[in-house]
Amino acid sequence: MGAWISTWPAGPGDAELPVLLCLPPAGAGCHQFRSWIPALTGIAQVHGVQLPGRENRWREPMPDTLGEAVDAVAGELRPIVGAGRRLVVFGHSFGGLLGYELARRVTPDALVVSGCRAPGHWDGAGRGIVDDADELDKLFDTAGLDPAFLDEDTRALMVAMLRKDAVLSLSYTHTPGDPVPAPVHAWRARGDETVTADDMAGWAAVTSRGFRLHHVEGGHHAVLRRPEPLLAHLTGLLRDGTPAAAPVG
Repeated sequence: MGAWISTWPAGPGDAELPVLLCLPPAGAGCHQFRSWIPALTGIAQVHGVQLPGRENRWREPMPDTLGEAVDAVAGELRPIVGAGRRLVVFGHSFGGLLGYELARRVTPDALVVSGCRAPGHWDGAGRGIVDDADELDKLFDTAGLDPAFLDEDTRALMVAMLRKDAVLSLSYTHTPGDPVPAPVHAWRARGDETVTADDMAGWAAVTSRGFRLHHVEGGHHAVLRRPEPLLAHLTGLLRDGTPAAAPVG
């Protein structure tokens, strides 16, 4: 099996910096987060979680359950942050759910999620994506892709990967337990057709260290398509735990 966590060295002092661990949405790989490195150089070392079946792991089989994937990521993450390095976990959509379960195993200094239902709202949420092509299309994201490379076969492969991640999400049942001892920051796009305001507000119940809900304009992937406000927010969390000013709702 390949590595579950990828990183992209930006300088010789990276290993002394805080860690930003990024978890992509369903159907996507983590290499999209390489573009965040210039904004975070000298502030954090960017790591991405890479599930099997995409990018450099495309030949590998998917795990049987979400818990199996989270346990594997946690096993690789512990030695990375074991010396007391500051850790902020960010996950978008399905990546936010993975990030939450990871935060229950390896406590971060902050958990940041965007476009993601609270854990108690996830049971069965992927079923519509598996069974309904219209629901799947709402989550299918081609932002940043050259249309010349998005032929019918390529799109079919991407849709198949998205559907596999949706199937993986169906293995998830939220088991309430102790709240995560880290603050949770949730970002929601007002035009998101897949995640409601109540779905996002539910994140307040999973933390004992405070909750903030931020709003932006746009659809489900708005935070990733225009990441500048999020990156400013993450910079504050990574430096001293104080997020930069951001729209709060």
